Amino acid sequence: MPKRKFSFVQLDVFTSRPLEGNQLAVFSDARGLSDDEMQKLARETNLSETTYILPRDADVEQREGHKVRIFTVSEELPFAGHPTLGTAWYLRQHSSSDEIVLDLKVGKIAVRFAQRNGLLFGEMRQAEPQFGATHPHAAVAKVLGLPVAELDENLPIQTVSTGMPFTMVPFRSLTTLQKLNVSWHQMAPYLATIGNPAFFYFVCRETVDPHAALHARMIFYNGEDPATGSAAGCCAAWAVRHGVLAPEAQGLIEQGMETRRPSFIYIRAGKSGDAVTNVRVGGHVVQVVDGEVTM
Repeated sequence: MPKRKFSFVQLDVFTSRPLEGNQLAVFSDARGLSDDEMQKLARETNLSETTYILPRDADVEQREGHKVRIFTVSEELPFAGHPTLGTAWYLRQHSSSDEIVLDLKVGKIAVRFAQRNGLLFGEMRQAEPQFGATHPHAAVAKVLGLPVAELDENLPIQTVSTGMPFTMVPFRSLTTLQKLNVSWHQMAPYLATIGNPAFFYFVCRETVDPHAALHARMIFYNGEDPATGSAAGCCAAWAVRHGVLAPEAQGLIEQGMETRRPSFIYIRAGKSGDAVTNVRVGGHVVQVVDGEVTM
């Protein structure tokens, strides 16, 4: 069989500086790749996520958006934050529109772009938040191997989804969160009782950067994520609901410092009565690699 070539770029997302933020591989035209090949390529890149753009007729894309699929090294995801922002940023480089709509498994997600401090800034509106169960602080502390006093009992541990579910776990001390040493296998049995998929998103109101509202970490089956845009949307909804962030105020989450890939995720959400709505997550993107895969 003749060899096939597929172009891709590698981006750093939720940063304005190369070699920081969360890495993403974007295949610009994945037509001709099977599901199995997409999964194998995601394992080959060995990044937290790899996305595949599937171009369609211009009139279809005008109406339905750009069809995109998202894979981790282990599975396809219906939605993820930094792949959405990064892929939309790449498409924006080839478009005159300030709004890029992605047609994902979870549905259509729009990303709006504007200049901010001389750089292109993208902000996505995520799905309306769904608030799930709250969890006993003592039970989660036991899973993490910590005294319960290390968790912030003034804030609930709660599962929230804006397309992907995450359980917010608030810490009292930045130092404790920075030193947290917990494995995926240690957390997985408890997380399996919450759902599939299920992940913890660890947050603390003490921060390294004085401009940040929250310090965050997210540990999953492929290690530690430098920036988790889907979790940040859930965090925005949780923060507004529980008074950590005022409605419509823009907050900043710092993440990835423990992995030496600092990331900065901008969040905001509105409130109508008791309902949290209009969850938005934004940030910057830089391109670091332009390549081609031969198969």
